Formats: sequence, C-alpha cells, structure tokens
Amino acid sequence: MLIFGSAVCLTRIEGREEVMKGNIHVFTGDGKGKTTAALGMAMKAAGVGQKVFIAQFIKSDDYSEIKALERFSDLISVEQYGLGCFIEEKATPGDIEAARQGLEKVKRIISSGEHRVVILDEANIAVYFSLFSEQELLDIMAAKPEKMELIITGRKAPPGIIEKADQAIEFREIKHYYRKGVTARRGIEK
Repeated sequence: MLIFGSAVCLTRIEGREEVMKGNIHVFTGDGKGKTTAALGMAMKAAGVGQKVFIAQFIKSDDYSEIKALERFSDLISVEQYGLGCFIEEKATPGDIEAARQGLEKVKRIISSGEHRVVILDEANIAVYFSLFSEQELLDIMAAKPEKMELIITGRKAPPGIIEKADQAIEFREIKHYYRKGVTARRGIEK
C-alpha cells in the first residue's frame, strides 16, 4: 500500500515505512504532449500535498496551463526563463542569459531538497539551442536528491540525457489537425 506524505513518498513494507526512490523522467520527441504529461505529474504530486517546482526554459508567455496552476500556488511554483518561444536556430545573448538564470535557480531548488517534484520544461531543446550545455544538465541530474522526481521535457533530447534517465518516453506525431491548417486554440493547445 502506498502512503503519500507531504514531503516524501512512503511505502509500507512489513509494518515499516521506507522512502521510495525518486526517478528521472525524460519526455522528448516531435509529438505534442510532453509539457502536458509533465504537468499531469505535477498535479498528481500536488494532489497529495507535495511541493513542485516548474522551470520553463525558452517560454515566457501566459499559457492557459500556467493560469490554471495558479490555483495550486501553495504547492506548485512556476517560473519562466525565456524571452519567448523562438524558431531561429541561433539564440540571442538575452535568451542565453535568461536560461542561465533559470539554471542557477534550478540548482538552488534541487540542492534545497524542499520540492518532491522538479520539472525542467523545454530543457532538452535549450541544450539543442546551446542555452546551456548537456553536461550542465547531466550535472543537475546527478545532483538530484534520492527522493526527488526530476522531469525533463523538450524535443531533441541528447543521447547522454536519455542514457542517464530512469524513464525516457518519445512522443511521436502520427496525425495532427494542425497539418490541415487548424491554429492553436485557447484552452486546448494554448
């Protein structure tokens, strides 16, 4: 039987409680749903009283899911470290500086051990755009406290990140109405 405490996930084995090991999850691929899957995990954790920190790299917009998470502000913190989603293949110095600030905050959050779940949204693509290095992301993964769940999202996850993850899931588009000209709809895609 699983018992969830406010700070750690516990399991009862033969009358004693043991702390469950936290895992590293990587959600990557060209399909939609990586951030949504990570946010679902955040909601589950908040549902049992666990603290969650979400760092969104590259993004800086007021997305619907961010507005919804404000209702859980006592348990879920969201900070954006981007100047806007960019399509260009080359990041600006401002993009790099924003991501670096986020990376430093994430290091402090992880070392504090106060959060049960930490989500690094779009961190894989941040590495791809050289906002920070793969090694820096690997160092964060290595610094994760044993009881913490670490979730890393974004397209183009580097092989080294996938290798170090406990779970790696590739999201693949099979069919999407966007290809028929349907634009992002408020409350559904944005």
